[in-house]
Amino acid sequence: MSDDALSGSKAPTARNFFSALQLDTRLLGMIGAFVVLCLVFNVFTDGRFLTPRNVFNLTIQTVSVAIMATGMVFIIVTRHIDLSVGSLLATVAAVMAVAQTDFLPNALGLELGHPMLWILSIVAGMVVGVIIGAFQGWMVGYLGIPAFIVTLGGLLVWRNAAWFITDGQTIGPLDETFTKIGGIGGTLGETWSWIFGVLAVAAAFALQFMSRKRKSSHGFPIKPLWAELTISGLIAASILGFVATLNAYDIPAARLKRIFAAAGETMPEGLTMGYGIPYSVLLLIAVAVAMTIVAQRTRLGRYIFATGGNPDAAELSGINTRFLTVKVFALMGGLCALAGAVAAARLGFSTNDIGTLDELRVIAAAVIGGTALSGGVGTIYGAILGALIMQSLQSGMAMVGVDAPLQNIVVGIVLVFAVFVDILYRKRTGD
Repeated sequence: MSDDALSGSKAPTARNFFSALQLDTRLLGMIGAFVVLCLVFNVFTDGRFLTPRNVFNLTIQTVSVAIMATGMVFIIVTRHIDLSVGSLLATVAAVMAVAQTDFLPNALGLELGHPMLWILSIVAGMVVGVIIGAFQGWMVGYLGIPAFIVTLGGLLVWRNAAWFITDGQTIGPLDETFTKIGGIGGTLGETWSWIFGVLAVAAAFALQFMSRKRKSSHGFPIKPLWAELTISGLIAASILGFVATLNAYDIPAARLKRIFAAAGETMPEGLTMGYGIPYSVLLLIAVAVAMTIVAQRTRLGRYIFATGGNPDAAELSGINTRFLTVKVFALMGGLCALAGAVAAARLGFSTNDIGTLDELRVIAAAVIGGTALSGGVGTIYGAILGALIMQSLQSGMAMVGVDAPLQNIVVGIVLVFAVFVDILYRKRTGD
């Protein structure tokens, strides 16, 4: 039986086009809102908002919040909240900074530039983040203290713990290799970015093909072939367009000369090179893929969404919901450590105010991305898109010249409006 026969497809018309694509209406709405937001800011900034330089800066500024937002999805899905993520980020960033500038050089003789220095410092930060997260999860799951109270206390405790770790000082400069994961200091370059883009397109096509084949083999309805090809084309255009935009942001000539000089070479006259994809974006992609697999393909993910949907039924079915809470908060702690590494690397220092108000941005990103505060519903890609919308909104307002207090007012209004729209959407769809 042919694919078209299995899907009951018809020739695409204006009426059945979008229904045949079977796209998530919420996702379409978010993408539409993001596109409109970008176009409006581009008009008000005289075309500066959508320049390759600003798109590049926007991506590296979004990464740390987006990484934490993927973990916040699991937290909120299980009907909890974590107000401590910004303070926890500051603590683990302080641990990593002190480890590579003081502890590891003195204890193990690893000076700045040693290939193991940045690795061990990140491992130290990850261990601390997971332990703190697990400890908070233990208080929530086993002691029965509401997550709001536990993490509100953590917001105060860990921010000031970071201050004691650094003695209130700005710690740096950090290891040069470590700072490459922050963004502008470490990128793939044009050639490797194109290679990555092509491989990403091929992987997306392969996943789409395998999904279609699996549905067909089990007798499930599948999309018309033209719909699959349309979606494939949109995916390919999005990925390659993103790569082309980042490659179009040229490295300044003075910096390019220093790069060639450091390699003992002379820069050819008139040479230009683009930055390409930042390492921090690659890290975010890896986290997004891993978290999506956990959510959709593992027992842990099934338990998380089952518990969020109905905690009592989940516990009666044999799920250890208390230990699950510990796991979810420990995972959140590990993601805070990764985000802290990116944030500190981007600055080149660990400062006392790093991660300030990130807890609000992370929660807002998850909620705007469609994670229901009532639990049981949420997506990783939605949270990342929510983080991008939040950062675009703030960056756009800053470029237009909106004062910081008014920026926070607008963000607060957008957050409340997003929750209101979510409530209306769920009532309409019956979710």
